[in-house]
Amino acid sequence: VELLESGGGSVQPGGSLRVSCVVSGFTPSLYCMGWFRQAPAKEREAVAAIDRDGRTSYGASMKGRVTISQDNAKRTLYLQIHNPKPEDTAMYYCAAEPQCARPIIESFSPHQYKHWGWGTQVTVSS
Repeated sequence: VELLESGGGSVQPGGSLRVSCVVSGFTPSLYCMGWFRQAPAKEREAVAAIDRDGRTSYGASMKGRVTISQDNAKRTLYLQIHNPKPEDTAMYYCAAEPQCARPIIESFSPHQYKHWGWGTQVTVSS
């Protein structure tokens, strides 16, 4: 099982950025998939998640400014970030959980996810 994030970088406030997560070793459509972020000296927090039925859930910190989506043919999970703010600067991680159930994506808990990528850094500054 491998998750590989990409697409991070520097973006100006008010811009737009899409980060991606390519997976291998499992079928992403059968898992719960999620995006988390962690800023220096802060706890890892949930950004968005999607279950095997395509239902989505969004954490409070970025709700309304992010969209999670999945392209199963490309085995890729996406996170579109709209109108980023400097406080969105963080390492963004992709996660996968094989025992997928609705409560998992609504729990917003990183402890519910078994597999993790290495992260991609997003920096928002002018």
